[in-house]
Amino acid sequence: MLSSPRLHETLYFRNPAGTILYHSAGYVRLSWNASSPQSAEVMGLYEHALTLLQRTAATKILSHHGQRQSLSPELQQALTQDWIPRAVRQAGLSYCAIVEGENPVQRLSVQAIVAQSATAPVFKRFRTLEEADLWLKTL
Repeated sequence: MLSSPRLHETLYFRNPAGTILYHSAGYVRLSWNASSPQSAEVMGLYEHALTLLQRTAATKILSHHGQRQSLSPELQQALTQDWIPRAVRQAGLSYCAIVEGENPVQRLSVQAIVAQSATAPVFKRFRTLEEADLWLKTL
């Protein structure tokens, strides 16, 4: 019998952009809000995620997009040119499971980020939280 991934999580941080949780299977989950947060709030969420990766020695992220709005080109560049390389270098980020959102424009912005990421991690996209959770647990 499968259990919900949410049963094994601990809240770490929350802001208007979303929530960061630590899963007992050893990964960090970003759960995004449907609102249109400020760039500083989005980057703040990512910085707290990096801190949690470092504190727990986790090397995997599950990013649950839900109804998250698409990221601006500036935020996409900040992720691909700065945050992702730092997360790989400073925390050993190796895997990122993405539960795709409902917004087609948002899915295109995610595809652009994945395509522009010159370094690890390995990205894999999923339709459900349960599928993404199962994949991360096999690594």
